[in-house]
Amino acid sequence: MLSKELRDSITSLINREVVPAIGCTEPVAVALCVAKATETLGTTPEEINLALSGNIIKNAMGVGIPGTGMIGLPIAVALGALVGRSEYGLEVLRDVNDEAVERGRKYIDEGRVNVTCAKDAPSNLHIDVTVTAGHHTARAIISRAHSNFVRIDKDGETIFAEAPQSDNSDADTSANDVALNLAMVYEYATETPVDELRFILETRRMNKAAAEYALNGNYGHDLGRTISLEGLKYFGDTPLTHAISVTSAACDARMGGAPVPVMSNSGSGNQGITATMPVVSYAEDINATEEQTIRALTLSHLTSIYIKQSLGRLSALCGCVVASTGAASGICYLMGGDYDKICATVKNMVANLTGMICDGAKPSCAMKISSGVSTAMISAMLAMNGKCVTSAEGIVTDDVDQTIRNLTSIGRDAMTITDQLVLQIMTCK
Repeated sequence: MLSKELRDSITSLINREVVPAIGCTEPVAVALCVAKATETLGTTPEEINLALSGNIIKNAMGVGIPGTGMIGLPIAVALGALVGRSEYGLEVLRDVNDEAVERGRKYIDEGRVNVTCAKDAPSNLHIDVTVTAGHHTARAIISRAHSNFVRIDKDGETIFAEAPQSDNSDADTSANDVALNLAMVYEYATETPVDELRFILETRRMNKAAAEYALNGNYGHDLGRTISLEGLKYFGDTPLTHAISVTSAACDARMGGAPVPVMSNSGSGNQGITATMPVVSYAEDINATEEQTIRALTLSHLTSIYIKQSLGRLSALCGCVVASTGAASGICYLMGGDYDKICATVKNMVANLTGMICDGAKPSCAMKISSGVSTAMISAMLAMNGKCVTSAEGIVTDDVDQTIRNLTSIGRDAMTITDQLVLQIMTCK
């Protein structure tokens, strides 16, 4: 068994990476940065100027902002200044109401929000906000992680500045204190005393509530509810149908701007949903014990965190590839899979989903997530039947950790030009 000290470090890591968020985390992170700058200024800004990395712009263009009926950055920026509270973290827009939305619309119409792309941003996740009122200014910068403030200024004087980073600026610094591998992830999830892991059940409660909210409403493309209503006709009454329905529904709610929190993973609500709901759905279908569910959810979320350590927060690779690989591991565990079977499951996932592009956060993310969920079930099923993609095929190697690094190096490095082209297409259409 892992030492108590190492277990505590991993538990702390999960508690930092698996946190509640209201709305898509990119526009919410921008709202958070605006809120902090506004609080530093001490009054409502007359003007807000933002320089954002391309990945932030890409992920904020087409997504609904909770409680507003609107999409995109301007309303998130306006509400961050008008009612945002930085102490709420990624729930910064918790206090949004109809009156605030109307004030936000007027604020935008008055031309107070100016957004530019920071072409030389030091990280794929970079938010630089300057607010002004009269002769006073304040500046706040978030970089590398969605709530990681690296600088705060007021009237040209630095109030706070993070020490310079000597490593890769896009590395997942919040996760670097524990160098994970899949064997460690598996050992932690399966051998840690279950009472130390019980906190992970909050992911089930919160993300299941988001799914149920969407199933009783009309959000995004309504994929989850459509499958729930029509799935029996086309797919049958199966665990796969159930898993796709509830996972897609939670994404429908989040991307459609429903005012409900979800439990995120590694800075992404969709990743938190995808790491949670397929596992929860399958566990319910097989009447898994609470301990089995806890361990499967832990395995899923920690596998996702591990993969993100080498991928980085934002990239050209769709986050559902990462999170559905975590979910596949959790499902395989619930099927009775041991470490070798879970390694096979991960390799099967990499063989299938590598290369799925991220073209921003938007309602159709639910469709990509449904692909990840179905692939997770297929990959686990194959592994349980002794089938695994071999090292003679594609980017898969005998070593599961190297296979994961092959996946993340493609998403982080090889797809950089793809990312630039995707952003160009999105901003020029």
